[in-house]
Amino acid sequence: MKFCTVCHLHSRTLEMTSNRMEWLIQRCHNQEAPCHSVCRSVLFVSCMLFVLSICMSPGLWSIGVQLRSVITGSYVPGHHSIVLLNSPNEQAVKDMGRYYWKGEIQDANEFLMLVKTKTSRIQQVTDYVRSIHPYANPEVLSFPVEDGSLAYLKWMDEAIPDD
Repeated sequence: MKFCTVCHLHSRTLEMTSNRMEWLIQRCHNQEAPCHSVCRSVLFVSCMLFVLSICMSPGLWSIGVQLRSVITGSYVPGHHSIVLLNSPNEQAVKDMGRYYWKGEIQDANEFLMLVKTKTSRIQQVTDYVRSIHPYANPEVLSFPVEDGSLAYLKWMDEAIPDD
């Protein structure tokens, strides 16, 4: 059986070209799979970091507060709280009032003093208390007034001089 050499070469070239095209298509699809895998991995890691940052935000916030305090030497509002407790009797107050100081449980009598002033004068009050207080580190805390009797607040504005 005779056949045309040119036709045979041409059909062989077409077959090779077709095979090569199929090989390229398969290769492209195979290269997309690793790309999709990498994208999925990056997305997964990003989601995990996001979840961890949310879970750890109180810890991160606390570290941030400490760093800011060290760098600026100032206090960050909202970092501490005051708890007001009620009690049915004096003995319960004494029991709750024991505290740990210098390696021992302390049971001391203390009095609470309420000072009403303008927010702009709190540093002056703090400095004054430190200058005359018998403790090396006296408790001086302030709470901003959010609301109250307008007449009383007006009286405070008139009674307390500005800086």
